[in-house]
Amino acid sequence: MSPVRIGVMGCGRIGRMHAELIAHQVPGAEVAAVYDVVDEASASVAEDLGVRQATDAAEVLEADDVDAVAICTSTHTHIDLLVATAEAGKAAFVEKPLALNLADVDRGIAAAEAAGIPVQVGFNRRFDPSHRYVRDRVAAGDLGDVHLVRISSRDPEPPPLMYLDESGGIFCDMTIHDFDMIRFVTNSEVTEVYATGAVLVDEAIGEVGDLDTAVVVCHHESGAISTIDNSRRAVYGYDQRVEAFGSAGMAASENPLTATAVTRTADGARGPALPYFFLERYVPSYLAEWDAFVAMMQGEPSPVTLADGRAPLAIGLAAWRSVRERRPVQIDEIG
Repeated sequence: MSPVRIGVMGCGRIGRMHAELIAHQVPGAEVAAVYDVVDEASASVAEDLGVRQATDAAEVLEADDVDAVAICTSTHTHIDLLVATAEAGKAAFVEKPLALNLADVDRGIAAAEAAGIPVQVGFNRRFDPSHRYVRDRVAAGDLGDVHLVRISSRDPEPPPLMYLDESGGIFCDMTIHDFDMIRFVTNSEVTEVYATGAVLVDEAIGEVGDLDTAVVVCHHESGAISTIDNSRRAVYGYDQRVEAFGSAGMAASENPLTATAVTRTADGARGPALPYFFLERYVPSYLAEWDAFVAMMQGEPSPVTLADGRAPLAIGLAAWRSVRERRPVQIDEIG
């Protein structure tokens, strides 16, 4: 079959990564064009990959040699670009979060459904082999009835303050991955959220209205309880672990190491460090994510639907309300 020709919108860190992976490591896909509002960013990616630099979004959407659009722009532009992509009749890949309010998300869902286009949301951690192993053990019934899910998700350093100004805060830019993961692992919707947090890493994060340390407890329709702990600074590296505990056993994903070597001396044993950031930790999951996108373009169902993109945002908004009002929040209160 002919390769899926993808126009990449947004050439910042995540957009550049996606474009490079598609161009070099995803069988059945190729980059047709790139666009960014910052001309220098798209020019650099276009030159490096030998692809066309579009002058505006419309050029990508109207191009006959673009089958699908990867929306990797700033969060506040995602839905408008999704609507425009739907109106152009092209398939879409949309990075998370879809938006920072549910009304915008619902507008995007309505446009995609009206146009009948396939859409995949960029929750890449579903495709991580270790995390997926945990989910597969649950789905196979190996753990019996799931009682508890526990996620530790800790970044090695905080993002720039400028990013936090528009990211929606920790529950929408960071924990949103974990909210997706607890739904994925349990196959059960969240009904209630209780969240608490603090500013323990950098006072400047608190000054922009965000948190850098948080714990969230979620109740599911199935009766399972999930707990998530987050920190924006883990000095030892990128710490990402998922555990499911059930009536018949447990399964857990551990952090991969940068190497499998070990040093032993009279002072004890010492091993290599964890990967430092997500570009080191999750490349295999991004590749699997794009393989799934190609399969979707060949007729397979979307592995991460717009509904899957909406639900974690609702949980994140509930978490923020819980912190501010110091009480458990029902998801039904959010919408």
